[in-house]
Amino acid sequence: MTDHHPLMVPDAGPASGRLEVRAPFDGQLIATLDTADAAVVERALARAHGLYQDRDGWLPVAERAAILERTARLMGEQAESLALEAAREGGKPLLDSRIEVARAIDGVRNCIEVLRSEAGREIPMGITPASAGRLAMTHKEPRGPVVAVSAFNHPLNLIVHQVGPAVAAGCPVIVKPAEDTPLSCYRFVALLREAGLPDAWCQALVTSSPEVSERLVCDQRVAFFSFIGSARVGWMLRSKLAPGTRCALEHGGVAPVLIEADADLEDALPLIAKGGFYHAGQVCVSVQRVFAPRARAAAIAEGLAVLAGKMRVGDPTDATTEVGPLIREREVQRVHEWVQEAVADGARLLCGGKPLSASCYPPTVLLDPPAEARVSQQEVFGPVICVYGCADTAEAIERANALPYAFQAAVFTRSLDAALDAYRRLDASAVMVNDHTAFRVDWMPFAGLRQSGLGVGGIPYSFNDMQIDKLLVMRSSAL
Repeated sequence: MTDHHPLMVPDAGPASGRLEVRAPFDGQLIATLDTADAAVVERALARAHGLYQDRDGWLPVAERAAILERTARLMGEQAESLALEAAREGGKPLLDSRIEVARAIDGVRNCIEVLRSEAGREIPMGITPASAGRLAMTHKEPRGPVVAVSAFNHPLNLIVHQVGPAVAAGCPVIVKPAEDTPLSCYRFVALLREAGLPDAWCQALVTSSPEVSERLVCDQRVAFFSFIGSARVGWMLRSKLAPGTRCALEHGGVAPVLIEADADLEDALPLIAKGGFYHAGQVCVSVQRVFAPRARAAAIAEGLAVLAGKMRVGDPTDATTEVGPLIREREVQRVHEWVQEAVADGARLLCGGKPLSASCYPPTVLLDPPAEARVSQQEVFGPVICVYGCADTAEAIERANALPYAFQAAVFTRSLDAALDAYRRLDASAVMVNDHTAFRVDWMPFAGLRQSGLGVGGIPYSFNDMQIDKLLVMRSSAL
């Protein structure tokens, strides 16, 4: 019998409808969920706002830390089932979903660590006549209700990044997971509640329509809006936020990699292949554009094609699978159209390039797609790596910087000077040296620039965004 999940909103009332959750690999029905209408959203917002306004009822820091510690322990006990659920609903291979779960557990622990390390500070006084006889300091307070809207591609870890810091900061939080992958979110919220978090402090729901979602996000009671998803939706929602609502937006990129003439290809190519084909390329910082010396570009592309051809594509719940399905069948067709367009316009197809099934697309390598092709201009969000021959590093950097997206980039070289020069010249929030663009640990800053996003992700940075620094100034003759 298929599992059914009610709305995780206390006293939600009757559901407006049901959402079916299907496995992207084979379309099998996994579960159904109740959906929230405007009345449920209003109840959730009113409850979150009421909790924030009742300052005497705020959760003490020690209690928040204890809840998060118990949550991490419960996640560790259930790690394998969490990984299998994430793989099944999201399509990320089990071997990578296990890594995601380990990261998520560590992320919850990071939320505890920031409670110990991120505090207020003393503001200098007594350094001018006007500031004499005073002592000033800041204290962290929760900013207010948080609304988090998440993406499908890391169904557990993204929720931890959005909900965990809110719990740590003492903010009531309402989370709307991606409709394709809500089960890992609901599981995490249930674990928080099992660990002692009162139900109303973290509410989870999926909505009956985009209009209801917009009503949730754009309400004046929302203090902070956390969004992970498409640029089109993110920028639209930001334009409609209520005055005073802060936000952080994480969109996508078209990640560039520079390969210098002295690069160690034996080391570089497996990393680039992993960075491009991990989770079938459905990662906002997946390797997409590789810029190489013209004399070596073909050999680099051919080397990547050999590695791609060895990758096992298939059922994400099989522990031997390396590349799983795309999240929806229409995405397979879209990626294929983009690849066909590039080949028709002159790109050389070295491997892949043809759907394996309705849900799976093979790792694909293209050599020298036209600069105006969609695979060169937009985020593919599929298992496609494009290699371009360049006359020199200056041309490579110019082409890498030519798009309105800027997120993470990479350079492979044995030269310290070349690495530092690329770091200085690349338009990116992070530059990896001798590593792929999709490298991330959860405590580092993670920020899309230009059209790729707004604000800074990473657990300590989200934690700070969800708090205010409240100033206290004391005047005393004893000072």
